Amino acid sequence: MKDMLTKELQIAERARKHKQAALTNLQEFIDDDFLQSSFKSLNKKSVSGSDNKTWYDYQQEAEDRIPKLLGEFKSGKYKAPPVRRVYIQKGKKGKRPLGIPTIEDKILQESVRSVLNPIYEEEFKDFSYGFRKGYSAHQAIEFMFKEVSFKGLHYIIDADIKNYFGSINHGMLRKFLDLRVKDGVIRKMINKWLKAGIIENGQLSYPLEGTPQGGLISPLLANVYLHHVLDVWFSEEIQPLLTGKSFIVRYADDFVLGFENAVDVERVMKVLPKRFEKYELELHTEKTKVVNLNSKREDGDRSFDFLGFTHYLGKSRKGNKILKRKTSKKKLSVALDKIQDWIKINRHTKLKELILEINVRLSGHYNYYGITFNSKGLNSYFEQVKRILHKWLNRRGGKPIWNWERYNKLIKEWMPLFKPKIYHSYLSAKPI
Repeated sequence: MKDMLTKELQIAERARKHKQAALTNLQEFIDDDFLQSSFKSLNKKSVSGSDNKTWYDYQQEAEDRIPKLLGEFKSGKYKAPPVRRVYIQKGKKGKRPLGIPTIEDKILQESVRSVLNPIYEEEFKDFSYGFRKGYSAHQAIEFMFKEVSFKGLHYIIDADIKNYFGSINHGMLRKFLDLRVKDGVIRKMINKWLKAGIIENGQLSYPLEGTPQGGLISPLLANVYLHHVLDVWFSEEIQPLLTGKSFIVRYADDFVLGFENAVDVERVMKVLPKRFEKYELELHTEKTKVVNLNSKREDGDRSFDFLGFTHYLGKSRKGNKILKRKTSKKKLSVALDKIQDWIKINRHTKLKELILEINVRLSGHYNYYGITFNSKGLNSYFEQVKRILHKWLNRRGGKPIWNWERYNKLIKEWMPLFKPKIYHSYLSAKPI
């Protein structure tokens, strides 16, 4: 791993030195040790791909197989196996596709991603927070909080890209990659991944566009595409033409634009859909909207959702207008549905084990949603989980034994449920 980090630093140095050039001979950084490190970094519990091999299955043959894999990769003989497609829940009713590569394919994807990452970290903008080491959703929210609260950028474009990962144009993506990466071995490998088949319900198909969500290389490729389509365009071409201050914050394919002046919002809204159409992307017309955070309730939207929170204008202790947030209704509803389904299925588990697992889930929720200004959202989740648990404990069979008084002793004294906690406090950035 130490050798791998050294190589990544060398690649970053090369990228800085040749800022405007496309880099070659990058595959030389990938050797047996590099592939071994990539293999060890994979999630050992991940679901198997189209070959039905788990991480532990591959471990049995890794010593013999990895040198052969390296030779196939360097010679161009390696063939990207089909990706197994499954669907995971998105909201109450929706589902989104997830591609599951084989372990061997993941090793190569992780290795190529590790080589390309240092190059693009020199390119990506600071307001791009998704799928980047050292960047997080909470940092994106804090950045937006400061822009809106301290600079008075109260006009918002809340945008939504329709089926982004499935719409990326392969030809245009290749042109964007040409600007920085011209290593023949790596580029051929990326082409193979873009063309790799998809197995769904036993049927094999070949996509003509998009990058399958689930592949380790896909988030980087998706970031490269939007970096050129949106980030560079808005920050370098559009912002200098605006009459007032503005900002952009992006997390993967979710982004928000903020403006000081209403006239700038109108100008950008006219050109934004055209910009996306040029690169064969489409903004969701029903979900993309202009928000005036100062609007009165009857005058239209005055809040917007971003990264699981509803953001709205409130007042600080000094009476200044600042951007506050709360758990979005949609995310709260989904979280409660998930924990209710789990408790219902597992209600006959031993009580100690049941509450232990519920506390794990509570902690996970607090760890993300436990953010300044969201105390009410956390408390609402906690109180409703309490009621859900009470309901299903009394449906374990036999006579209900948990009246409210006895139940409160259980969750407060005997086997306490974890109470809400703010993990991410931005009080240092909050006006006093």
